[in-house]
Amino acid sequence: MKTLATSFLTVVASVAVLGLIPTALAHGDDMKMEKGEADKPLPEDQYPPTYFALADHRTTIYGHIALMVLAWVFILPPAVMLSLARSRYTLAAQFAFAAVNGVGLLLGTVYNASTPDLYPNNAHHKLGWIVTWIVGAQALIGLLARVAGVFSRKARLAGPSHERQSFIPVSTEAMAEHESCYPRDSRFSNDSGQGTERHTESLRSHSLSGTESPPIPMRDVPLHKEFQPHDDDDDFETHMPKVFGSGAAGSALRKVAGMMSSTVWRGFMFAYNVVDRTILLLGFVTICTGVITYGRFFEGHEIFSGLAHWIKGGIFFWLGLFTLGRWAGSFGELGWAWNVRPKQAGQNWRPSAEFVESFLIFFYGSTNIFLEHLGNWGGEYSAQDLEHISITVLFIGGGLFGMLVESTRIRELLNVTVSDAVQTPESTYRDEERSELREPETYPFSMNPIPALVILLLGIMMSSHTQESMISSMIHKQWGQLLTGASFARGLSYVLTYLKPPKSIYPSRPPTEILTSFGLLSGGIIFMASASDTVNGMIHYELDAMFMYTVTMGLVGLLMAWVIIVVAIKGWAVGKERMRA
Repeated sequence: MKTLATSFLTVVASVAVLGLIPTALAHGDDMKMEKGEADKPLPEDQYPPTYFALADHRTTIYGHIALMVLAWVFILPPAVMLSLARSRYTLAAQFAFAAVNGVGLLLGTVYNASTPDLYPNNAHHKLGWIVTWIVGAQALIGLLARVAGVFSRKARLAGPSHERQSFIPVSTEAMAEHESCYPRDSRFSNDSGQGTERHTESLRSHSLSGTESPPIPMRDVPLHKEFQPHDDDDDFETHMPKVFGSGAAGSALRKVAGMMSSTVWRGFMFAYNVVDRTILLLGFVTICTGVITYGRFFEGHEIFSGLAHWIKGGIFFWLGLFTLGRWAGSFGELGWAWNVRPKQAGQNWRPSAEFVESFLIFFYGSTNIFLEHLGNWGGEYSAQDLEHISITVLFIGGGLFGMLVESTRIRELLNVTVSDAVQTPESTYRDEERSELREPETYPFSMNPIPALVILLLGIMMSSHTQESMISSMIHKQWGQLLTGASFARGLSYVLTYLKPPKSIYPSRPPTEILTSFGLLSGGIIFMASASDTVNGMIHYELDAMFMYTVTMGLVGLLMAWVIIVVAIKGWAVGKERMRA
């Protein structure tokens, strides 16, 4: 069996390598193509002026770009990980981001005031301010939460904040009635019963552990211990910046935090958690709109080509990040990290990662099928429109089929005929025969090739998609082959899982998933670069397809290393907070 499995893996690996060879050698054939009229740059007077070619105040815009990349790529992701871990260093990271982002905004404002408006009513300016205010509001909520003790160590150990608030209104009459109706011949729940430590409930005069002590009205005993800032001075001082630790600023913050009810805090914390999980995506969109504004892409009718390519490419880019995160161990508590899902009390059903991928494919196809004709709205459907609509139909059918494959209920219905065929009870089987009645070891793990198949077919179709220029055809072929390679790598992951299913709660980390992530990340970026306006810009500034290809490969390699570091930062922060608890 082992020899057969080894031979099978060798054959599959050979097929995968043969499938990836065209990607590695793509530039060798394509560079021999002759340039056509569409590949010649337009005269300067026919190409609109862009910020990219504007010579005035270049130092200012370069400073703006550098600071924004530093803030949104290198400071904010670790800050988000620290926030998810409820680390004491969260506020420091958020304030560092606010400082760098603020200087970048200042440089951007100065640049806009000093240069002509080459892209009127662009989305980058508005979106940049919106996401800045969102991050600022989150930092303010986090600051008030630290003051109120919502993030404190004792608060986390005691339970949700709304269950710890001592200001829940209970009238004195109601407490007296409760006292008269229910006798109390047992001690407080927070009495350990040891009675050997000073200041414990067993040694206090109002202890209820004995019958000789006089009864104490319940209204004189606090229902829960109210949070006090001095109860956790070490936490407070390490969590809070020194400027807010004492003085008028600290008193004002404590006063504001104390005025908020538990309902308000629940709303604030819900918004805080939503921002934690969406702000990086918003930052990605903001950076993309910055690139579009800087190059003056997608004006007028070209907006449809821009939306089609940049949204789809962005989806593949984030799918690559998701895949790399799964390999690193993220979502392991859901069983998405190629591991056995850890058992927890009150464990509920959770969808598999492949179910989520299939649902996203289905949802995208369902919403995009009516958008493929926007570029030619009001006119007849062209062959290219029908070609694109067919791709969305593939997404709808493939996504729906993938969800059905992931359904345990569907699997049970498909097994009914086999179950009914078992006429004799299990007790009549010999021990060596009872294994035949058990489910296969692969059942608990998803081996659904449909999402990978959809991406594979998309890559093959777009690799041979007819384009107006040679450079555009080369770029489409590049990202199509990268997506094809990612699909082959995912297929190898399923082969490894089928031959040896995971048996541990720890991530198994199939090495093929690194290749899958690399193909999706780089393919997504080049997909975005294949829009018509982007290609025209490359032609105008005499940048060939291999320039975009090689630069993307280098950036993706650095990005993948940074993602692993960021995920490791979260693990470090969780460990530090666990040691403090």
